[in-house]
Amino acid sequence: MTDTNAPGAVGLRERKKARLRESLVESGLRLFLEQGYHGTTTEEIAASVGVSQRTFFRYFATKEELVLEAVTGIDAHFLASLRARPADEPALTALREATRDHWSRVDPRSRRFLSGAATLLRDNPEVVDALMSHCRSRQERIAAAVAERTGVDRATDPRPDVLTAVFVAVLGTAHEAWSASGSTDTDDLLATVLERLDLVPEAVGDDWGTAGP
Repeated sequence: MTDTNAPGAVGLRERKKARLRESLVESGLRLFLEQGYHGTTTEEIAASVGVSQRTFFRYFATKEELVLEAVTGIDAHFLASLRARPADEPALTALREATRDHWSRVDPRSRRFLSGAATLLRDNPEVVDALMSHCRSRQERIAAAVAERTGVDRATDPRPDVLTAVFVAVLGTAHEAWSASGSTDTDDLLATVLERLDLVPEAVGDDWGTAGP
């Protein structure tokens, strides 16, 4: 008889739970894309991976929690990419290159989900509060990572927070421009983000914005 309390058994059980959690997130994103957020029930998400709705609720209390799980997982990849950038790389360059690096690691389904995030927010106001809270937390984590890699104290040096605010704003304007273009290619979204990040030094420099002769 297998000892279910043995370290190996506990490890196997936790891995199975982690795989099921991941499967629920992946299936939820797929169904949201195919059927819409309101058109997808927790029962359907559970059934798509062969478990009961009761099991779904052991992992996520609501569909909103599943959405946050997906976004948080993608953010974790970005922060890992940022911390892996060379220590002597300028902060803005590190943010740009981490964006490019982590995008290459995000699976196509998650890319499509992120590209449709604006529609999700517009059509489902109940998700807004949860995601806005997450976005504030996300900006805080990025600023902390920027401060860590640059060796400055945010309590006395606001530059990490200022740069992160600019970075997050650029992501938003890039997404808006990509959506307005009518493109559905997420590689175009990445290109738009990188192009706009490249404009930041010029856009915030002292020699821009003055009237011509």
